Amino acid sequence: MGWLRAHDPDLAATRRAARTALVMPALFALCGQVFRSPTMASFAAFGSFSMLLLVDFTGPMVERLRAQAGLAAAWLVLISVGTLVARPLWLAVSVTVLVGFAVLFSGVVSSVLAGSATALLLGFVLPVASPAPLSELPARLAGAGLAAAAALPAVCLLWPRPVADPLGTPAARACRAAAQDLRADASGLAGRGPVPSGAQTADAARRRLAAECTADASAELRAAFDATPYRPTGLSATSRALVRLVDELTWLCGILADRPFRTDPAPACDPAARTVRLLAADVLDHAADLLTDLCHGDTGPLCTAADELDAALHGMERSSTARLPADHPVGACEADVYGFLAVLDLSFRAQELGFAVLQIAGNVRLAAAAEQRHWSDRLLGRDPDASAAALTSARERAVAHLGRGSVWLHNSLRGAVGLGVAVLLAGVTDVQHSFWVLLGTLSVLRSNALNTGQKALRAVAGTVVGSILGAGLLHLIGHHGTALWFVLPAAILMAGIAPAAVSFAAGQAAFTVTLVVLFNIGHDPDFHIALLRVQDIALGCAVSIVVALFFWPRGAAAAVHRALAAAYTDSAGYLADAVAHALGHPAAAADTAGREAAAAARRLDDAFRTFLAERGAKPASLADMSTLVTGVVALRLAADAVVSLWREAGAAGERGDGQTEAHRAVLGAADRVAGWYRSLAVCLDAGTVAPAPLHRRPEVAARLVKSIRTDLVDATGRATGTAVRVIWTGDHVDVARRLQPGLATAAKGSAGGG
Repeated sequence: MGWLRAHDPDLAATRRAARTALVMPALFALCGQVFRSPTMASFAAFGSFSMLLLVDFTGPMVERLRAQAGLAAAWLVLISVGTLVARPLWLAVSVTVLVGFAVLFSGVVSSVLAGSATALLLGFVLPVASPAPLSELPARLAGAGLAAAAALPAVCLLWPRPVADPLGTPAARACRAAAQDLRADASGLAGRGPVPSGAQTADAARRRLAAECTADASAELRAAFDATPYRPTGLSATSRALVRLVDELTWLCGILADRPFRTDPAPACDPAARTVRLLAADVLDHAADLLTDLCHGDTGPLCTAADELDAALHGMERSSTARLPADHPVGACEADVYGFLAVLDLSFRAQELGFAVLQIAGNVRLAAAAEQRHWSDRLLGRDPDASAAALTSARERAVAHLGRGSVWLHNSLRGAVGLGVAVLLAGVTDVQHSFWVLLGTLSVLRSNALNTGQKALRAVAGTVVGSILGAGLLHLIGHHGTALWFVLPAAILMAGIAPAAVSFAAGQAAFTVTLVVLFNIGHDPDFHIALLRVQDIALGCAVSIVVALFFWPRGAAAAVHRALAAAYTDSAGYLADAVAHALGHPAAAADTAGREAAAAARRLDDAFRTFLAERGAKPASLADMSTLVTGVVALRLAADAVVSLWREAGAAGERGDGQTEAHRAVLGAADRVAGWYRSLAVCLDAGTVAPAPLHRRPEVAARLVKSIRTDLVDATGRATGTAVRVIWTGDHVDVARRLQPGLATAAKGSAGGG
């Protein structure tokens, strides 16, 4: 068991294999020995194989049962369609391409459909590759129906899937550590008057310890995220929310780490900034509580705490106006200029932290709401907060992936064409068991020709090894065919565990042994079946390689670079439009730019998930790729923060006309930063060296300070709320600028991946 957990941490593959090993032989025996129907036996066996081994639905038990029942109903429909179109050959090929594309592309709609794609395709491939008269259809449907009837109780009773997501627990620990860090930070801002040096040292040590705990929890969360074979770890709305939570917690921990540990008396601090830190800590604690029980947890306490934090942020914005010394002269030297702006540093950090925590709270609440959705909303992939109907939401999601840059569209077309070609070749060559040609095509088709070739070689090698083992097994058993019934469960168990615990080739070998045993039960043992299996798989592998060579052969690494370029271009445009709209340019379409940036980020996530799923050596560094993907998140969140900062100001008529020098200084800085990110996008797409990071420009800060002192003051000479928001907007732009050195280094390290 320890070895299994080392290779299959949550025992998901082991659990599925064990259920299949118990159910599949029993169904095969029932149909073959009791009903005396080989057709029924075959469809019952492969139906249970698809419904138990190839799918593992998420959510509460009731939701999983509904999804399992939906899969069974779809199987009955696909078997009927496949039987009807199996002849003539041109019709079989045409319908295979259409059905293959529809099934594969439907995965963009919801996690239920994406996780069921292979199982659904097998429900169509099996009958279309085995032409038979319509008189065989009842037996086929009966076999699939028996498989469904056995699969439903098996999901409930035989080692049911845990409800918890693997990211939930480490995310909860990261939230609690960050909350403790915020409280330690707030305690350092509470003192008034002289503080003994020993107390200062103890406070700094306490804050360092809290920061180390936060860094450790963040590293643990990132390690759990990186250890999963796919991104997201699952495809459900809950898992997608938790994946965004990883990025946001990483961002929050970065903000917490990017601060000095002062041993001298703390600077004067707006009490509201300390209150914001404490309320943010409370929100994180409630978020951690909810993460431990997403299925049944109450979102009310988290929402209440988030509302209190939001109100405190607005209060801090108002109280911060009194802290700007706009009526005091400021020298021309750089120290005086930045000293003026540093008065709001602690308040800005509180605003930045508060916004990050509100984003985290929203994602945790969304994850809980998604986990508690109705089953029909799960099936159609409707977001919990979507105002549109489920079908409308599904249509919008599908349309977003119809562009040429969509990796999901590419893979769907590639898979559909590959299956169509496999049906054509199987029909033209008239090979026996042509179903395995299609299965070989589907199993080894990857996102580029190189990886397809690697997996094809492993598939053929595994098949050869499995054939030798199967032939040797048949030789040992001789005429004692009954012994095959005892071998079958063990073979199924190994076929289910080996791909995850050992390798794809080992799984292919175990699967070949399973087929050799399955096709020899009830007959005189015949090792020729093993040789035919090698022939069929080899033909399917050849189809996969040819299709991969002609359909987007550059692979997932190149797709990630293209998706990164598009995401940085759209996110940079979003930041520029957000700042322009905030500072008095209503023509800037910040909302539209935000939606486009979010859509580009979703396409990037799909491309990155495909990159992580590829086996074999990766030409691009995973760490550098992850840094670049996280940079897109941080850039969008900076733009989101600007929009959030000015939303209520616009409603209150406090936005300003954008004509002051302060407005123009921040707008110019935003244009420079956005321009750098657009240049980075071009370099990522072309595989060239990233541009040099921008440096802080003191003359821009001097223009900003001078304008605030002359233009953004009220009748009493005090700075206005607009002045504070302008400064904080400039700070958010500067946060985006400070990301550039790390991103430039990562872009250089990933340049080999194109």
